[in-house]
Amino acid sequence: MASAAGSSGDGTIASNPRVWIVAGIAVAGVIVMAEAARRRRRWLRDKSAAPPDSGAFCNLFELTPPPQPPPPAARHLLAGLTFAVSDNFEIEGYVAGFGNPDWKRTHEAAKRTAVAVTMLQKQGATCVGRTVMDELGFGVTGENLHCGTPINSASPSLIPGGSCSGSAVAVSAQLVDFALGTDTVGDVRIPASFCGLLCFRPSYGVVSTLGTITNSQSLDTIGWFARDPRVLHRVGDILLPAAVGGVKQTRQIVFADDCFEFLKISNQKTVNAIKNAIQTLPGYQPPKHINIGQYICSNIPSLKEFCEPATKLQEGVSALKALSTVMMLLQRYEFKANHEDWVNTVKPKLGLDISTRVLRAVNFTHDNIKSLYAVRNELRAALKNLLKDTGVLVIPTTAGYPLKKNSKERLSSGFEDRMYAFVGIAALSGCCEATVPLANHSDHHISLSFVAAHGSDKFLLRTILDTYSLIKEQVVLASKLVTTSMTNGNADVDASESLKEKGNSAFKGKEWSKAIELYSQAISLNDTNATYYCNRAAAYLELGRFKQAEADCDRALLLDRKFG
Repeated sequence: MASAAGSSGDGTIASNPRVWIVAGIAVAGVIVMAEAARRRRRWLRDKSAAPPDSGAFCNLFELTPPPQPPPPAARHLLAGLTFAVSDNFEIEGYVAGFGNPDWKRTHEAAKRTAVAVTMLQKQGATCVGRTVMDELGFGVTGENLHCGTPINSASPSLIPGGSCSGSAVAVSAQLVDFALGTDTVGDVRIPASFCGLLCFRPSYGVVSTLGTITNSQSLDTIGWFARDPRVLHRVGDILLPAAVGGVKQTRQIVFADDCFEFLKISNQKTVNAIKNAIQTLPGYQPPKHINIGQYICSNIPSLKEFCEPATKLQEGVSALKALSTVMMLLQRYEFKANHEDWVNTVKPKLGLDISTRVLRAVNFTHDNIKSLYAVRNELRAALKNLLKDTGVLVIPTTAGYPLKKNSKERLSSGFEDRMYAFVGIAALSGCCEATVPLANHSDHHISLSFVAAHGSDKFLLRTILDTYSLIKEQVVLASKLVTTSMTNGNADVDASESLKEKGNSAFKGKEWSKAIELYSQAISLNDTNATYYCNRAAAYLELGRFKQAEADCDRALLLDRKFG
C-alpha cells in the first residue's frame, strides 16, 4: 500500500505543493519569531543600560545668563552654576509636559519663562533643561510610564522618589549644581531623602509660583535640591525676599520623639548626632523633646473629625495620620477644580498608580470643605506658638524607606501612609522645611527634616549652613562607635541586661528614681529592647510622671506589639 501510494504520488509530502507551502510558511514564521525575540532582547538590553543623563531629563536646552558686568560691579551670586527644572516649569518657546505626553499634546508653548527661573538666570545661573516627573504632579515613586524611571545614583536598584524625581537625580548624578521642583505633598522632600540630597521647601507663598503648572494652589511651593549647603543657601538668597526670617541670636532644637520611634535606626545617628553637633555652637539653648502628635491632637480642634478612633496612648499617631489625610483631601479638591475638565475631555493615558490618584481627585466629594482649610490655619498657628521665632522642629523626613524599582508594594496604602506620615506638618501649615541627608542604613539613605515657623526661611537656611558639616561629623563618629560595638560582640547587650536587673531590684525596693536611672542607662546601651521602656514606664507611673510613662509605652508598642 505504502509503495503504491508513493509511486502514484497521491497524498505524499513530496508531491503535494500545498504541504510544502505550509511547511515553508511555518519555518519562516519560526525564523521571524526568533528574529523578533532577538531584537526584543537587544531592545530591552539597550533600554536597561544606564542612559548618559541617568534618565533625568525630558528636554535639554540652554538658557544662558546675561553677561557679567565689569568691575567694580559685584560678581553674580550664582555665576558658573548650572541648574534644571521639573517638567511643570514654563520656559518661553517650549511646551511644559507636566510629566504626560497628552498634556503636552493639548497645550501650547509658553509665552514667558517661570519667574523663579528668570530670577536665577539673572544672577548668573544657566538652566540646562527640564526633568522627568511623576505625571500631573501626582505620585511618590518617581516612576513615569512614558519617560521611564530616572536612576537613583545613590542606590540604583531603588526608586528615586517623586514627584520631582528627575530634578533630584540630575543633582545626585552631578549633572547640575542644583535643581528646582514643586513641592505639594512632599514632591521635593521625598526624592531628596531617597537620593541623599539637601533640599529646601520654603514657606507657603514667599517664592512666586508664577509660570508653573498648578496641582494644588494651597499646597504648591517651589523647592530646590543641592549637594552643597552653601549652594542651597545661595539659591535661597536669590529666591527668598530679604525680609523673610532674618538673623536671630538664639536657636532651640525641638525633637519630635514620637516621630523618631518610626525609624529603624539608633538615635546615635540621628538625635544624638544633632545634640552633639550643636553643643559647640554659640546661641543654642538646650534642646527640647515633644510628642508632636499629641501636641497636634490637643491644639487642632478641627482635626478631630478626620481622626480614627484611638486609645489615649495612640491619639498622637491617629492625629499624624489624620493630618496626612487632610493634606491629600485638600490636594484632590483643588486638583479637581483645576483640571477636571481637561481629564474628562482628553482622557489621558496614565500609569496605574497615577490613574488611581487622578480618578480619586476628579471623583472627589466632601460635605465640609471649609474644615480642610480650618485645619490648615489652626496648624500654622499652633506651630508658630510652639516654635516662636527661634525654634526648629526636627523630624524624620518620611516614616518609610525607598522600594525596589517596579515593586508591587508601591501600589499599597501602607507605603503611601509611611511616605506621607510627616510631610503634612509643613505642607499643611505652610511652614518652611529643610531636608538633610544623615547616613546610609542598609542600602538606603536616612534623612531628617528641620521645620521652622512660617516666614523663618532665611533663619532656617542659616541654621543648616552652620550645622551641616558638624552633624555629618557626628554621624560618622556614631557609625564608628556602632561598628566598634559590633566587633565587641555582645558586651553592650550583657551590660544593658545587667543594668535592667539592677533596675528591677531598685523597683522592688520602691526606689523609683534609681530604677528610672538604671533603666535609662540600659536604654542608652540598647535602645531597641521594648522591655526596658516598659519597665521604665512602670517606674514613671509610680512617680506620677504620666507623660514620660506614656511616651515609653508608645515606644515599647512600636518595638514589640506583644506589649499592647
